Amino acid sequence: MKGKLAWRWGLIFAVTAFAVYFMLPVDKRIHLGLDLKGGIHLVLQVNTRDAVRAEVDDAMERVRGDLTEKGFAPASLQRLPDGDGFQLTPAAGTTNKALDKVIDDRLPEFKVSRGVNVTATLKPEVVRSIRDMAVRQGLETIRNRVDQFGVSEPVIQRQGIEGDRIVVQLPGVDDPARVKDLIRSTAFLEIKPVVRAAPTEEALLATSGGKVPDDCEVVAGDIEDLEGRISGKEYYLVKRASVVSGRDLRNARRSQDQYGQPAVNFTLNPEGANKFGAYTAAHIGDRMAIVLDNKVRSAPTIRGHITDSGIIEGNFTVQGAEDLGLVLRAGALPASITYLEERTVGPSLGRDSVNRGLTAGLVGLILVAAFMLVYYKGAGINANVALVLNAVLLLGAIGALSATLTLPGIAGVILTIGMAVDSNVLVFERIREELELGKTVRNAVALGFSRAFATIIDTHVTTIVSALFLFQFGTGPIKGFAVTLTVGLAISMFTSVFVSRTIFEALLARRVQVKTLSI
Repeated sequence: MKGKLAWRWGLIFAVTAFAVYFMLPVDKRIHLGLDLKGGIHLVLQVNTRDAVRAEVDDAMERVRGDLTEKGFAPASLQRLPDGDGFQLTPAAGTTNKALDKVIDDRLPEFKVSRGVNVTATLKPEVVRSIRDMAVRQGLETIRNRVDQFGVSEPVIQRQGIEGDRIVVQLPGVDDPARVKDLIRSTAFLEIKPVVRAAPTEEALLATSGGKVPDDCEVVAGDIEDLEGRISGKEYYLVKRASVVSGRDLRNARRSQDQYGQPAVNFTLNPEGANKFGAYTAAHIGDRMAIVLDNKVRSAPTIRGHITDSGIIEGNFTVQGAEDLGLVLRAGALPASITYLEERTVGPSLGRDSVNRGLTAGLVGLILVAAFMLVYYKGAGINANVALVLNAVLLLGAIGALSATLTLPGIAGVILTIGMAVDSNVLVFERIREELELGKTVRNAVALGFSRAFATIIDTHVTTIVSALFLFQFGTGPIKGFAVTLTVGLAISMFTSVFVSRTIFEALLARRVQVKTLSI
């Protein structure tokens, strides 16, 4: 018996020491959620149609490139009004064999109809996949940006299983406008060949009959003086196809330009460096445009062979250059986003919520402890020790898991206290019944725990299953409630059965004959 009790007490002390280590200091170990610490709550909508259009544009460029390479440049290539496909008018003399080859190789995800013109439309299942992937990529990109910004314990998750909305909760943020700008910025970098530039769009298109060539687009940029002040605009006719893009970036960081002004230096991965090096070597003396979010930041002339690095100049502040480097490192959003909802929670409200929640928990604990002492007498002390240990282990588990404690999470803690006491009540009532049937104290205690165990397991498992569903499908505070409830119930099983029984057995082991039990 002594050996059995020794390992039991050793396990209890080890678990308690583990919990205390991860619980203290409480203000450092326990992370508070948005509703307790203050911060901002955002609901974003990913404009998934942008991603569909980008896929269509990419397919158009692949088709154009292949036909041009075969000597059959298309007469016309235009996106359909709904954005889910495009229409191609073959050039005179284009062979069916060449056209069929390009369609088979480049458009496996499109439904193609042939006539005088070729109409290609994305298949419905492909559209759904693109939209779903856009939300997933947007979620990951936003998470990367927020992580680099340094917000502790953010909540960033998709709203609904297949929805296009993302919920962002940022506790403790004191500059919400900057965070919103970082999240909103598409930050898609492209380096494109410049066909020509002009001070007005009309002058730019004068040599092409006022129309934009199919393989080109018009992009505007600001003209800045030496002091960084904007003095006008310049319009650029650039190729649609990029030499390199943000997908080829390896790193980006704040630096300085030749005048000592803030700029952003970027480096390319090996594949991007090869493409960039080959292009610059073949186009020395030509201009190239550094386009960021469909705006020309600079359009330098290529003076020599460039491989894996470049610089983005502009009217940056130090903070602006730092933020641009951050979003470029985190990756570009696959589609633009729209802010649907914004709520700001002040820290004073958070402190008030914490105080009220702690007060409610403390009052509930005291009332429950008093009831157990009055109703179960000496056994009530056993229950109260297990109850206090339950609270300590729960806080330690929250600290160890780096979970975020929210106001509903505090409610989960209070509910766990009730569940823990309920388990002790089941055991104690069963012990009373066994004593009334004439069993000895030792047998009554053993039978009380063994026969109540199945009921305790049943109530705890069903509640944990419900909590897991809340965690899987809930958002924000609902997940906080589910986490504390699930962890608390698991700990309750340990304290109300294992710890409480160990205390009983330790007291009974001290006496040879036990005829009465204070319960």
